[in-house]
Amino acid sequence: MADQHPPKKSLMRNLGEFFGHIAKGVQTPVGPQRTVVRKEVQEETRETEGGPVVLRRTIIEEVEVNPPKPPPKQS
Repeated sequence: MADQHPPKKSLMRNLGEFFGHIAKGVQTPVGPQRTVVRKEVQEETRETEGGPVVLRRTIIEEVEVNPPKPPPKQS
């Protein structure tokens, strides 16, 4: 069985993709920063007629920091 590899990309194609990823990252707006303060998982297994059932509750507490708004300009 012969190995079939996709055709290799040219240097210019690779450079275009590289700078395209950089440009996309620069143009993407920055959202609010989130910090996970606490993550709590409670898990319980119960036997039922159909077999064991796992009940899981996940609580995630986050802090969201929004950038400050600039003060209004006075004329």
